Amino acid sequence: MLALAIVFWLSCGLIVWTQLGYGATLAVLVRVLGDADRSERSYVAPQLPTLSLIIAAHDEESVIAAKVANALALDYPRELIEVIVACDGCSDQTAARARDAGADLVLDLPRGGKIRAQDAAVQRAWGEIVAFSDANALWERDAAHSLVAAFADPRVGYACGQVRYLPQAAISTGGAGRSAGANQEGVYWRYELALRALESRLSSITGGNGAIYATRRDSYIVVDPIRGHDLSLPFNMVKRGLRAVYVPDAHSSEKMVPSLGGEFARKRRMMSHTWPIVLRGGMLSPRGYPPGYALMIISHRLLRYVTPGLHAVALAANVALVVLASGGAQTLYIITLALQIALLLAAALAGALPLRPLLIARYYVLTTASLVAGLWDWLRHGTAAHWEAAEGTR
Repeated sequence: MLALAIVFWLSCGLIVWTQLGYGATLAVLVRVLGDADRSERSYVAPQLPTLSLIIAAHDEESVIAAKVANALALDYPRELIEVIVACDGCSDQTAARARDAGADLVLDLPRGGKIRAQDAAVQRAWGEIVAFSDANALWERDAAHSLVAAFADPRVGYACGQVRYLPQAAISTGGAGRSAGANQEGVYWRYELALRALESRLSSITGGNGAIYATRRDSYIVVDPIRGHDLSLPFNMVKRGLRAVYVPDAHSSEKMVPSLGGEFARKRRMMSHTWPIVLRGGMLSPRGYPPGYALMIISHRLLRYVTPGLHAVALAANVALVVLASGGAQTLYIITLALQIALLLAAALAGALPLRPLLIARYYVLTTASLVAGLWDWLRHGTAAHWEAAEGTR
């Protein structure tokens, strides 16, 4: 029984650590140790580097003109910025509308996936800094200035900004998960951004986002087409002796997936691209990691991704302990089992009773399940390099 108890409490402890304890510890360390770089480096206007803003697009005719207009309206000297639209096997009018909107370069490429479209654009880009954005993500006017400022520090090889997911107008309450409030991604994302800010202040971030990020052109890394930049670039930059930082003042926004079912499908697709990076892409190799950053990778990435397994082990051990224990120990394990069952019941009830705590419970359960679903998809039939727009985000 002792072995079962150790397994149970260790599993619970690791879940609590990756979900809550890690963030609390980062906050304490930032207060004690301060920022990794206390200097206030920034470019002044005459020194601004040239910038190539690359937009990979597949059948984005409905939003590409607005995206190009948004890029051209950025508060960055026009002679120093170029806007490149890399059309990945588009079958609609994306290329024509991008040209009409004033894009400096439109690449009409065969379908090869987002990463290969971005690779092709980087080869044609002339900017010292290459920035990337999605076709449906709109940058604030000063976003380019804020993002590029990070590269005034020669140690920085990668920088990502802050993407805000905007809730959509509620759809009729004709069924579970059909209103904008059904998806609690905003709650999770605010916490994720807080973790990212703390990681950046201490060392380097462990993950980015596709809506707003940049690298030095000579630091750009070509990765396998099924392995996205969001996760591949930050840790690989660190392995090369560079920093990967978060720039919270560089703002971008895009529509949130309206339903939790759509969010589950989005995260499932993301995880089918994530597992190859974790298991085969070098993330788990400690070579090149400073010790503190290695702990960040374990705490924020590895443990987060194996959370479904930790929950399964905790539940199975808990049931066995209820059967085997007696007295006060049995009472304790009955309580812990009741808490685990309560989480599942809350998630199940959220469809009929859409209260915020129940919706958050359902979001947690389904997004945790998406980690397993993405792994299953990858192991069963591999992961395609191609991508499609998420439900309701255009």
